Amino acid sequence: MSKKRIYLDNASATPVDKRVMAAMAPYFSRDFGNPSAIHAEGVAAKKAIENARKNIAGVLKSGAGEIIFTNGATESLNFAIRGTILAWGKHKIKNPEIITSAIEHEAVLGACRALEKYGVKVHYVKPDENGIIKVGDVIKYLNKNTVLVSIMYANNEIGTIQPIKEIGRAIKLFKLSRSANYPLFHTDAVQAANYLNLDVNSLGVQLLTLNSAKIYGPKGVGVLYVKKGTELEPIIYGGGQERGLRAGTENVPLIVGLAKALSVAQEMKDRESKRLLSLRDYFITELLSLSPRVSLSGDKDSRLPNNVNISIDGIDNEFFVIRLDEARISASTQSACTSGGEKGSHVILSLGKSGKKAKESVRFSLGRFTTKKEIDYAIKTIGNLLKTFN
Repeated sequence: MSKKRIYLDNASATPVDKRVMAAMAPYFSRDFGNPSAIHAEGVAAKKAIENARKNIAGVLKSGAGEIIFTNGATESLNFAIRGTILAWGKHKIKNPEIITSAIEHEAVLGACRALEKYGVKVHYVKPDENGIIKVGDVIKYLNKNTVLVSIMYANNEIGTIQPIKEIGRAIKLFKLSRSANYPLFHTDAVQAANYLNLDVNSLGVQLLTLNSAKIYGPKGVGVLYVKKGTELEPIIYGGGQERGLRAGTENVPLIVGLAKALSVAQEMKDRESKRLLSLRDYFITELLSLSPRVSLSGDKDSRLPNNVNISIDGIDNEFFVIRLDEARISASTQSACTSGGEKGSHVILSLGKSGKKAKESVRFSLGRFTTKKEIDYAIKTIGNLLKTFN
């Protein structure tokens, strides 16, 4: 191998695709106008935003007016959760409840914990030992006070793919039985966007979150899909941008970049999923053969094609990742947004694993530029490192 670094942390961040960079370039300096202005420069910027909105809607099979731009996934997730509860509050209905899972991204869990302080009851559904949320475990918490169900499409740490269609169908039947508009169904599709179907009608969701940084687009921009007729209260106030739901001057180049990145990801989805699935399974097989101390976290089959999460008995995962870094391999212990936690991964803990196991998990996430040669080097390096840990 050359001295080139091997990047296996694509679930954390991806490099910006050259096609995305080219699409964004004019809007940094040439077409720089404020999209709220009515002069020619402003109109050109506004047109770029609306074209981006239309292209994203085409991928989601939604209306263009149902696409709301934000500054990233964390804002979108908070907007979906807090905005729903604030809208519910306008009706002065008491005792609202939320159903979510114990393996959600920290932005979802943090928003839910904050709302609990104001009297919102939150049910945290635990996954099975393989990291799958069971439909029945969601349904059992549904009641007349349920305002929102938020279940992620694919987990950011262990890559497990959740039965979103089935959950959406169950929620729809529950609402029909009561002739009710609630609960709303939201999914965090941030990790799913490169590899899975994003048809919001098929999924049965009223709210869906996307993030540019995970799909080879620029950081600092995201999307919240809001189904027409869905009540949502703003969490950021100011101007009337984004249908009056999200104030602030739109970041035109980043929005254009997000739309282009999503288009490229969907175009490459099938062949890239097939390629990475082969690499992933090879990587998993070889890692498990290195030592009986190595075990796979998460379901073997119902997982993203780029995700490999292992536990290594007897290691400290942060120290192990540092050793990998010294060997020019980038990996992670858990979500970058929650790294450094003393208790280890909350996702691993939610699988029923011990605190010790939660500090022994290492995540590798393959990407668009990962090669078999790089995987072979990673396997050899990990094998050598294991010999140094007794």
